[in-house]
Amino acid sequence: MAWWEWGDAANPRVLLCVHGLSRQGRDFDTLAAAMAGEYRVVCPDVVGRGQSDWLADPMGYAIPAYVADMVTLLARLNADTVHWVGTSMGGLIGLGVASLPGSPVSRLVLNDVGPSIEYAALQRIGTYLGLPARWPSVDAAADALWAISQGFGPHTRAQWLALTRPQLKPDGDGFKPHYDPQIAVPFRLVTPELAQAGEAALWQGYERVGCPTLLLRGAQSDLLSAATAQAMGQRGPKARLVEFAGVGHAPTLVAPDQVAAVRDFLLQG
Repeated sequence: MAWWEWGDAANPRVLLCVHGLSRQGRDFDTLAAAMAGEYRVVCPDVVGRGQSDWLADPMGYAIPAYVADMVTLLARLNADTVHWVGTSMGGLIGLGVASLPGSPVSRLVLNDVGPSIEYAALQRIGTYLGLPARWPSVDAAADALWAISQGFGPHTRAQWLALTRPQLKPDGDGFKPHYDPQIAVPFRLVTPELAQAGEAALWQGYERVGCPTLLLRGAQSDLLSAATAQAMGQRGPKARLVEFAGVGHAPTLVAPDQVAAVRDFLLQG
């Protein structure tokens, strides 16, 4: 598993930033730069993404395996405690780690994700995840990725290109997605019944989280409903909610107000 580091490698204050389903660790460049003065910031590429290896068996692309990978990474980093920022899938991984007995997570930021995930959003993601794609240029890739990423909210062209470049791997005279298309295999096996069973387990895990928790939500999110966000403020760690207008799933933590919300929360502890 590859990861990106910012700040002083000897700093005992570690911030782990974990990306979404089809993304990679460079998504957090802006946030990491803002936090590197106070933290050793570590942004992993979850297995099957970015610079990390791909799995021979695609059924290994699952949250419990990712949780185990992150526990191993934390041991490798010699991190006794950690602050965690997780976007979408990265938030579910963080929820898994934070719910473990004796968890090292001492502050948790869940970015537009919770125990209840709207099935329609999973169906939307399934319309493009893992499909063959190739682009002749970075600009063409940026346009194509923007077409499926409207929920990220307003971005300048420079911001979007910065988020796009790490999403690409050279492919001859063009580019292809950075991730293993096989990550879609277990994803496509999720039925409404399986999603409901997983939701029950996730709520049980959420109830076990004992650290201060911040919940970020795009006000137009189709994955994290307003009702789920409200329930998360009343159960378990009673997450504090910050919503961002004009954003769906999920805030990219590039805009100054999004960075400030994360920074202010993390530096309280």
